[in-house]
Amino acid sequence: MLGLLVSDIEKKEIEYLLKRELEELIIDIRDRHIDYRVKRVMKERHRILFRLFRRVANEEECLKYIL
Repeated sequence: MLGLLVSDIEKKEIEYLLKRELEELIIDIRDRHIDYRVKRVMKERHRILFRLFRRVANEEECLKYIL
């Protein structure tokens, strides 16, 4: 098991970066013009980032970024 010590400011920065990345992924995943193979990789990336996001955000925030 690994741990990470971050300050509240760093936590907010991480949360902000993950939110922006998740928002972009959701928009791109919903785009009809993107190939299904690319979308599959994007969904995997979303899954990984969402798991990280769940560790720093509250439940209400997490609901916004569920596919």
